[in-house]
Amino acid sequence: MEGKYTFENFYQNLEDGYQIYYTYVRNRYLLFKTADNCYTQKLLTVHDKNPQPRHSMLTFKRVKEIFPHMTEIEYKI
Repeated sequence: MEGKYTFENFYQNLEDGYQIYYTYVRNRYLLFKTADNCYTQKLLTVHDKNPQPRHSMLTFKRVKEIFPHMTEIEYKI
């Protein structure tokens, strides 16, 4: 892909049914759309010193807030 990967591209991939893998604050997650304005985030890495919830439900607003801090973004159908 040429150019910068924008939130609009990211959001369109979610809307199209892609599962998106990303790293956020040293943890690896899987994100996918569950319903309108509802996304499921699954924790893929486990750190004993800093436990995180294994499943979280996120709103569109929260996904947009964390997008600039996501790294190593990958997606699959």
